[in-house]
Amino acid sequence: MAVEPGSPARYTLRAGEARVDLNARLGHPLRLTWTGAIACTQCGRATRKSFGQGHCYPCFKKLAQCDTCIMKPELCHFFQGTCREPEWGERHCFQPHVVYLANASGLKVGITRLTQVPTRWLDQGAVQALPILEVDSRQQSGFVEVLFKDEVSDRTNWRAMLKGETRELDLAGERDRLLERLAPGLAELRQRFGDGAIRVLDEAPRAFDYPVLEYPRKVVSHNFDKSPEVTGTLLGIKGQYLILDSGVINLRKFTGYEVAVEA
Repeated sequence: MAVEPGSPARYTLRAGEARVDLNARLGHPLRLTWTGAIACTQCGRATRKSFGQGHCYPCFKKLAQCDTCIMKPELCHFFQGTCREPEWGERHCFQPHVVYLANASGLKVGITRLTQVPTRWLDQGAVQALPILEVDSRQQSGFVEVLFKDEVSDRTNWRAMLKGETRELDLAGERDRLLERLAPGLAELRQRFGDGAIRVLDEAPRAFDYPVLEYPRKVVSHNFDKSPEVTGTLLGIKGQYLILDSGVINLRKFTGYEVAVEA
């Protein structure tokens, strides 16, 4: 599912060669049927189970993008000469990253490549976001995030996010508070990587809204692995979730699944 900024955000469902404008389908019936087939998004081979959001097991074990250091960048082992794909690492990890505060279900800290702003925030269903630091590499962003995780969560409560009850936060105030409190730790990282490696950003908070007619009072989740057919009236899209009157489904979780769409 692709998303573009807008008021509200605009979502497109990619089904093979077809593209479905989901915003235009709000209030209409939608049927998704998993055929039982799963194909690896990297090599295309059939797989009985999807690993790491759309990979077969061999690709999951050999690709750098599936390594532990993607989820925990501070564990990067590139300089030890053990990166699974050094050329991939150079292209994706050694480029500017942003450390940000976001509000999807409450205050959280996160990291993303500079080129993924604001898509990363929309994928999380954030209603507010504020980039606070820019660093030179993914590993550096991981070290900074570890500092912040002592003070603020790095998780989104997806059920709370989907209920649409998130209250507005003073992200600029939170940024100033956290930068002051974590100044000693940031100074140590600058000493390690260089004064210019970790740069404070002076940006205004951004706000996002989503195409939702009605939020669920109780969040019930659909799962293709348990029931191959998902039907209902489309009431909204937020993050990577479709909100139906019959429940919600996280489409990213089923990357690589062959699904027939009737809209």
